Amino acid sequence: MPEIAAHVAGMPGSGVRHILEKALLRPGTIILAVGEPGELVGPAVRDVAAGAWRDGDIRYTPNGGIPALRDAIVRKLARDNDVHVDVEQVWVTVGATQALHMAMSLALARGDEVLVPDPGYTTFTMNAHLLQATPVPYPLRPERAFQPALEEIEALVTPRTRAIIVNTPSNPLGSTFDLDTLEALLALARRHDLWVISDEVYERFTWGGRHVSLQSLDADGRVLSVFSMSKTHAMTGARVGWLVTPPGWRPTMLRVQESIVSCVDAPSQRAAAAALDGDQRDVERAAVHYRDSLSAAMAALDGRGIRYLPPTGAFYLWIDVSHASGGDVAAWCERFLDEAGVAVAPGTAFGASGEGWVRVCVASDRAELLEGLRRLPAPA
Repeated sequence: MPEIAAHVAGMPGSGVRHILEKALLRPGTIILAVGEPGELVGPAVRDVAAGAWRDGDIRYTPNGGIPALRDAIVRKLARDNDVHVDVEQVWVTVGATQALHMAMSLALARGDEVLVPDPGYTTFTMNAHLLQATPVPYPLRPERAFQPALEEIEALVTPRTRAIIVNTPSNPLGSTFDLDTLEALLALARRHDLWVISDEVYERFTWGGRHVSLQSLDADGRVLSVFSMSKTHAMTGARVGWLVTPPGWRPTMLRVQESIVSCVDAPSQRAAAAALDGDQRDVERAAVHYRDSLSAAMAALDGRGIRYLPPTGAFYLWIDVSHASGGDVAAWCERFLDEAGVAVAPGTAFGASGEGWVRVCVASDRAELLEGLRRLPAPA
């Protein structure tokens, strides 16, 4: 029989999903490996989605999304992000995952290079391989508190470099980039005429500073911004995100969206519009819950002398287990799952710079979180 395309056969898998699949086969496992919000979207939003099904609103929608949702996104971007766009710059997608893939599809051709954070979200690299582009990791090092070194990034730029991905707040690190860093990254992109793909999925969860959207600083239309309902509004399964493009892309986006998914389902879009325009107290409550869980988790780690990166955003803790992992944190995570019954994400699932570290999601039940952390081995 014919063989699958070589670039797909060689595409890396997700180290996080590998651990999760094993954990799901073990009843009683404490699962801290996946970024699933512990909160639940409010009943008013759920009722809107249910009403769409009852009303039979399950037909095709416009490629870019229903007008009510696109208008709500335009208002949200102006209100929360200081990003002022026309509705035709907003394209509703099947979660941020599709928005990221579409942004990379628009920016990259076969053989192009894209600069990706290391450690960074797994699909940055997976998408590049699927598009027959080359992901080039830019290191985020512990000695710099996992902040980018602009001179190191600039040294990675070649004539084939077409884009750089920026993710703040960061998954997996729980770190954020300040205004000076964002402006410096944009200046680098201008010097080398690069696209900037800005992943802002965790925008509403920042600890100690206000989130700044790269597109609010963009002077020449090179930023493609990715957002999602999944984490902010605890709607992971509804699969609603959006991509914000420069102006004038409507003809291109119609073709691209039609070729990938045609459109997002109407009930989820109606629910997303209601969530964006409605009472935001559920989001504020979730932020308080995640911040308090982070504080409790950090106190538990401090009490046992386990090192971690103090988080400034998202709902993850990036924890140093190098004293126990023996130079192969992926293998150690499998042993830890088998022996301690706790699933954590190996740092190397997010890039080579993650060796010796694990990512823990604090958005689940707090008692389970603290019990899982109690089972981590402390330094001798």
